[in-house]
Amino acid sequence: MDEHFFKDDDVKMLLLTLMRLRLNLPIQHIALIICIDRKTVSTTFRDTIATMFTQLSPLVHWPERHCLQGSIPHQFVEAFGNRVSVIVDCFEINSERASHLKARAQTFSHYKHRHTLKYLIGITPQGAISFISKGWGGRVSDKHVTDNSGLLNKLLPGDLVLADQDSVGLMCAEVKIPAFTRGRCQLDAKDVEETRQIAHLRVHVERVIGCVRIKYTILSEMIPVSMVLPCEDEDMIFLDKSVSVCYALTNMCPSVVMKP
Repeated sequence: MDEHFFKDDDVKMLLLTLMRLRLNLPIQHIALIICIDRKTVSTTFRDTIATMFTQLSPLVHWPERHCLQGSIPHQFVEAFGNRVSVIVDCFEINSERASHLKARAQTFSHYKHRHTLKYLIGITPQGAISFISKGWGGRVSDKHVTDNSGLLNKLLPGDLVLADQDSVGLMCAEVKIPAFTRGRCQLDAKDVEETRQIAHLRVHVERVIGCVRIKYTILSEMIPVSMVLPCEDEDMIFLDKSVSVCYALTNMCPSVVMKP
């Protein structure tokens, strides 16, 4: 590698951070590649993520209703008019087992049967990421995360939310969830068609989550306990900043819904 390639320290800091996010290379591996000590790599990664979080967080923003409605893809309009404001889902990131007993209990996901951090993501019908929550211990339910993440405060009366569970009724918004038989032998034709439409359109949020996991493999593999420690004087953990940076960077890429 050209010895002049890393003459700019800022470039070196950004490169090692992106290597960590995209490839999930071990700290020691990156230290050997860049020829600096392991502690410097670790410190640089945290400092650069903090800076990127501050600069890139505005890329994940809740759009004004008139901006949203002006470019809703036709498949959403055909199914639900121009009322869909957000498609939501939760995803989990695997974490190492914490040594602290309380933290260990809070992060254990009975659904996943391992320790995880859970996040709520919201995307617009256009495929842009418009909301990302802070991390919650995998023990809590998706509904609890939705109710307490701050997402509901962003909804306006008349907004339509595509979700897999009902949490927005009290906000004067409407939620569309897949129908269940509720004791009936089978769904009627109307419920079947609406469930099909919801499933067809909700798949976009799953595609976004999958896209981010592929681009930034650090979110697909076991994250160290050090990443779930609180940031100094801040009401968030380091993983929250890392997740936010990854999703902000994804918003700079072409949409998975609207093709060029």
